[in-house]
Amino acid sequence: MPREQITLQCGECKRKNYTSMKNKKTTTERIELKKYCPFCRKHHPHKEIK
Repeated sequence: MPREQITLQCGECKRKNYTSMKNKKTTTERIELKKYCPFCRKHHPHKEIK
């Protein structure tokens, strides 16, 4: 199955806040999205981790 569940980690506090789905065949590089971190209470970039 090409779609896989990924976890997004906050760039500031390093906590795992979000999960998302990603197509591994079309998107091979890691995703970085600007999302709200409830622990920092601010919007920060969230990076994909394993």
